[in-house]
Parts: sequence; structure tokens; C-alpha cells
Amino acid sequence: MSQSAVYAPSPEFVQNALVKGMEGYRALYDRAAEQPEQFWGELAEKELVWDEKWSQVCEWNPPFAKWFTGGKLNAAYNCLDRHLATPRKNKIAILWEGEPGDQRLISYQELHRLVCRFANVLKSRGLTTGDRAIIYMPMIPELPVAMLACARLGIIHSVVFGGFSAEALKARIRDLGASVVVTADGGWRRAKEVKLKPAVDEALTECPGVKNVIVYRRTGGEITMQDGRDHWWHDLDADEGISDFCPAVPVDSEHPLYVLYTSGTTGQPKGILHTTAGYLLQTMMTMKWVFDLKEEDTYWCSADIGWVTGHSYVVYGPLAAGATSVMYEGAPDTPAVDRWWRLIEKHRVSIFYTSPTAIRSLIRQGEQWPDKHDLSSLRLLGSVGEPINPAAWEWYYRVIGKNRCPIVDTWWQTETGAIMISAMPGAIPLKPGSGTLPLPGISMDVVDMDGNPAGTDKEGFLVIRKPWPAMIRTIWGDPDRYQQQYWSRMPGVYFSGDAARRDSDGYFWVLGRVDDVMNVSGHRLSTMEVESALVHHPAVAEAAVVAKPHEITGQAVCCFVTLKQGYTDHQALGAELRKWVAHEIGAFARPEEIRFTDALPKTRSGKIMRRLLREIVTTHTVTGDVTTLEDLSVVARLSAQREE
Repeated sequence: MSQSAVYAPSPEFVQNALVKGMEGYRALYDRAAEQPEQFWGELAEKELVWDEKWSQVCEWNPPFAKWFTGGKLNAAYNCLDRHLATPRKNKIAILWEGEPGDQRLISYQELHRLVCRFANVLKSRGLTTGDRAIIYMPMIPELPVAMLACARLGIIHSVVFGGFSAEALKARIRDLGASVVVTADGGWRRAKEVKLKPAVDEALTECPGVKNVIVYRRTGGEITMQDGRDHWWHDLDADEGISDFCPAVPVDSEHPLYVLYTSGTTGQPKGILHTTAGYLLQTMMTMKWVFDLKEEDTYWCSADIGWVTGHSYVVYGPLAAGATSVMYEGAPDTPAVDRWWRLIEKHRVSIFYTSPTAIRSLIRQGEQWPDKHDLSSLRLLGSVGEPINPAAWEWYYRVIGKNRCPIVDTWWQTETGAIMISAMPGAIPLKPGSGTLPLPGISMDVVDMDGNPAGTDKEGFLVIRKPWPAMIRTIWGDPDRYQQQYWSRMPGVYFSGDAARRDSDGYFWVLGRVDDVMNVSGHRLSTMEVESALVHHPAVAEAAVVAKPHEITGQAVCCFVTLKQGYTDHQALGAELRKWVAHEIGAFARPEEIRFTDALPKTRSGKIMRRLLREIVTTHTVTGDVTTLEDLSVVARLSAQREE
């Protein structure tokens, strides 16, 4: 990337392009494409608070990037301190509701105080810049407090989802080389205590590097505390030496902010490394671009912070942008099935960001629940986590948005750090089921096996051609694996692992993971395509599709289907759905097998575990870690089931 002084758009142009329609988007996108360094450099200078300005915007030595080299700043300062000199200091930063009904409204000023105190607690335990911390907590405000306290000191944090097992926790502690674990006695989910500290104790039997365990008391359940190693959060916080202020440590732009582990095909979890400046800038700008964020908005992303969506769009992005971010503990249907709609009505939520899986679950509950509540405060809806099928998109728009709220269907990954493809309200016309167009500064393409553009409406591989600020820097401790997995399939471009097509308007349609493509009698068929066809049927609430071996066709289509209320004739519906899919896609896509079920195997974050479904239809047994499942009995019932 070359330096140039030619491009210098005004801040007003960057901010106002969104209200100038498609023409404004095109102008902004084209200018960013022509001079990406100047584009991102101007935004970094305007939007972030720096201790030392950078000397170079982007240093690109494929596949390794450094952004804003030579600069120094602090993520926690940019999320908290800079708001304190403005009226925003009294604005609610985090609006939290626990599952039992307890509530906390935490202003930016109060959040700053809590973060400073916990940062001082960490310092009192000997922790300093460059140390590593594991955070294993329920969805309570102390989770973002711990993250921001680590960021304040330059301690690299890794949040481990509270549904992970002791074995999964141990693997992450050891790979990161953590010396401290921040946890809680437990949390609440579906009116039951979910204990966390026992999993920490089990994991630490083989993690001698952990010298401190800090435990927040949430449930009050009985747990074991090891002398010398384990400390109650409230005891450490009560020490007379703990001050309400802790200076934010300026760190290098490329200082690691966090490592987030994802599942790897080798069985060894991958530590996705995100650094400070570029990640913070892009998450904040996408909050403004995608969600059209306004000062009065109450914004709710329903994701658990244990996943990347929670990092980017519950904590760092919203707080850097000065938003009010809603958090909730527990399940969406407890204490009542309409809990989400109650929260939206009660807190006058204006922006709601959730997953297609959650939306399809809500469809199954029926329209009577959202119809009982005043959802008129909503002005924008979002979708994240996987492609949203048109039927779910239309239901979301009609029932929740009341035919007036735009839907931003966002494509991005743990590795990208921030949203890459999305509509921008008022700028990009919507198409149900399409993420629409890349955001300014993002160079996306759909290519064939040889890396050439696939052409209009041709299925291919979704790739990114140029570096972007929030991009993964490497896999923690394994740069060779990073290069091999993301940059070797098609040299010179980032391989996302997703299949996609691009229509005549340039809109991107993400079809799902490349490994979720079936080959039926020589026809390549995306599982997402079949799932979309199924849920478009008026009787179907949710569907998950996997391939099963077939001696004639190579692979056959196997469907797991949950029905809306009132549909019970499985035999007739089985025949009807086979015809439906054949009509919607083609005779070659006709399902070989349809299994009706009252539930699909999902993690506590709501993601369908298709791996288990593939095992069920191929071996009738389930292997591997299933501790993140919401309901283990679902797998047992499906394993015992046969075709309807």
C-alpha cells in the first residue's frame, strides 16, 4: 500500500455519505478503494484518542499486517475515559438484567470507576503489561469490567464461553500461557445455577502456571477455595489500597488486545489474535456505519461475550462509540417465553442485533408473543452469525420490525474482527437474504478454484483481497498455521472458508461454509440453500441439513425439521416437503430423508451443532465434546430416531 497526499475527504463527507443514498455509498467506497491508507488514517486520527501518533498507516508483508505502526493508545481509555469530559459521563453505558430479575444501570462514570478498581486489583496481584488472563464468567457486568481492566493495563485477555467444559478451558489456559483466571462461582440459566468454579478447579490440576484465581460471587453457591491461589473479588476490592483511579497504560498499536479461541479442524483450538488500534477503529466505525448510531439509541446485541460478536458489538464497539449497550444473563425464554420482547418494551430498545438461529426459534414460538408487546421503539434490526434465509428475514421485518425497520444482515467472522459486508441504513437498498455490499475500505470478491472472479450468479469462494484494520494478525503461537489456513488456498488473498455468489447488482449472497456443500449425483449443493427452501414452507420453523453417504448418488440430502405450532401430520408433510424442495431448487435436491424433531442440538449461544447431526446420520453415534449443548437429551432422541 503506497502513501499519497492526494486524498483528503472532509470528516463531514465520511459521516454524511450514509444519508446520500446509493450514490453516496459508491462515492465513499470508491474513494476508500483508491486510497485506503488515507481513508483509514483520517478516521483513526479523528475517531481515536492517541498518546503518540503513528508513523505509517499500514505495513503489509503478506500475510502479516501491522496497522498504525509507531502509534500508542489504550483501548479502555478510548472506551471510557474520553467520554468523562462530556455529558456522556452520566449516560448509561451498560444496562443489565439478570435472569432472576435483578437489574443494574451502570453509567460511563461508574463503569470507569469499576474498571479502574479491578485494574488496581490485578496490579496488586503482581500482574502487568504483557501478562495473559483467562476470563471465564457468566453474562454479568463484571465480565466487561474484567476485559476493560485487562486492556487498561495491557494484559492480554482471552474470554472463554461459560458453557465450555473443564477440558476446553484447560486447553485454552495452557495454550495462552495464562497466569490468572477471572471467574465466578456460577451464573443463572433457566432458573438453575450453572457452576463455573468447579470447572476451573478441574482445569487447573494441569495448569501450574496459574498463580491467581479471582472469583466473583454471583449465585452464592457453595464452592471450594484454595488457599494462596483463590481470592474472592469482593475481598480484594475491599482492600484499603485499592483506588478508584488507575492510569491507562499506553500500548503499541499492535499490542495484543485479546486472543479468542475457535474450534480447529485438527482438534487443537485456534487462538485468533486481535491487536489494539485497528480492531478498535473498525469496530467503532462499523457501529456508526451499520447501525447508524445516534446519541439517544439503546442498543442491544443478544450475543454472549464469550463469542467474537460479544467482544466487538457488546463491549468494545458500543463503548468506544458511546452507546448504551444492553446485556442480559441466562436464556431468552426464562423466566418467560417472551423475555426478549419484554426487555425491548421495558427499556425502549431502538437497535436489536441477533442471530438467524434465534430468529427461527422465535418464529416457532408464534407471533402472539411479540404481538403482546409495544415494540415501537425499534428502528433498526440486525442479523449476525450465519446467512439469514429470506423467509426468516421477511418474518423478522414484518413481525418484529412492523414493516418499517430496516434489517442489516451482516457478514463477518472471528478472524475479520468486525463487520465486512452489510447494508447501511439509508444508503444501500435491501434484498432479503443478502448481506448486500462490502463496507467502505473492504475489498471482497467471489472466485473460482483458481482464484479468478467467478462471474455473475456463479457459486464460488468468498475472499478478501486487501488487508483491513481489524483483521486477524496471526494464530497465537502458530504463524505457520495462520499462513497455511487462511492464505495458502489462494495465494495473495484471504480465504474465508465460505461459499458465496454475487448477483448482477454486485450484492453478495453467502451460502455457508465450503465444507457444508454436498455433492449429489455430481451436483454441488449448499446445505444452506436447502435449509432456506425448507424454512420458506409455511409449516417449517427451523431446519438443519446435512449430507449422508449414498451408494448411488455419492451423497444424499438429510433434513432435520422442526414445525410451527399446529402442524402434526408428519407423513403428509414429509412427502410435501420433498416436493417443495424439488420445486424450489430442482429434482436433484429432493431430500432422501426428513426427520421431524421438537428441537435441534444447539449450543447455549443458540448455534446449531451440525457436526453432531452429520455423525447421527452416518454412524448413529456422537463423539467429541458436547458440553456446550443446551440440552443433551436432544442428541439422544435424535440418535434413536429413524426416518419418518
